[in-house]
Amino acid sequence: MKKLPGKKKSVKARAEYIKVESNVRLHLTDAGEGRAIILIHGWPLSDEMYEYQYNDLINNNFRVIGITLRGFGKSDKPFGAYNYDVHAADIKKVLRKLDVKDAVLVGFSMGGAIAVRYLSKYKGAHVSKLVLAGAAVPSWTQCEDFPYNLPKSTVDDLITLNFQDRPKLLSDFAKIFSATATSLNKGIGSWLNGIGLSASSHATAQCLIALRDTDLRKEMTKIKIPTLIMHGKKDKICSFDLAEQMNAGIAKSHLVTFENSGHSLFLEETEKFNAELIQFAKK
Repeated sequence: MKKLPGKKKSVKARAEYIKVESNVRLHLTDAGEGRAIILIHGWPLSDEMYEYQYNDLINNNFRVIGITLRGFGKSDKPFGAYNYDVHAADIKKVLRKLDVKDAVLVGFSMGGAIAVRYLSKYKGAHVSKLVLAGAAVPSWTQCEDFPYNLPKSTVDDLITLNFQDRPKLLSDFAKIFSATATSLNKGIGSWLNGIGLSASSHATAQCLIALRDTDLRKEMTKIKIPTLIMHGKKDKICSFDLAEQMNAGIAKSHLVTFENSGHSLFLEETEKFNAELIQFAKK
């Protein structure tokens, strides 16, 4: 059949799910053209948390791939292990199947910790730059020679509450997510809460255990690629002390402080967050 003049070639829709095991599919947001930016979400959210990053990144000529970890959002939620090794292996399978090269890997909160494990375990495969945003790195909890952030007993209480009243756990978490109780409006708060509720109870608890027990100090020192650290000065979930520890421990790192943000810097100072990410990815 003769082609009509001026008719644009149709663009094939990209896969919204990638199978990483015979019974496990991960949900993706995959859009745009250019250098790939891989977005890994935090606990207990999904790739949907980056809604207000996607358009800016696409409009600045990047391909953006948001990966929802197993157990969260629209990804499959099997019972089983949910440690950082499992998540890192899933990310590796996605990047291999999509044939991603020279990517910028972005990890928020727990996603930052998983990104560090990924780089350590797979020696930077598919990735040439790292962004740690409000990251739970190098350790989310205190120990004898690491006096920063939360005591392990606080996380034990969160795990207990997860199995007693998970909506209350998320509600309590929301109260300290931003710099102040009114930093995010009610609509944004409800939207985030809905994403959190879509996680499985099992994954929510198992990832809290991983956050409580994983120490990435040695792995952090192995990172040799350019690294941007973005962190809210008023972060109550991953204290600013952690950002300083990351900056000291990662050789090629640069710390950008978000003076007016708590943990939700990607929403509290969205314009700055996006601009810093775009500038770093374009270098």
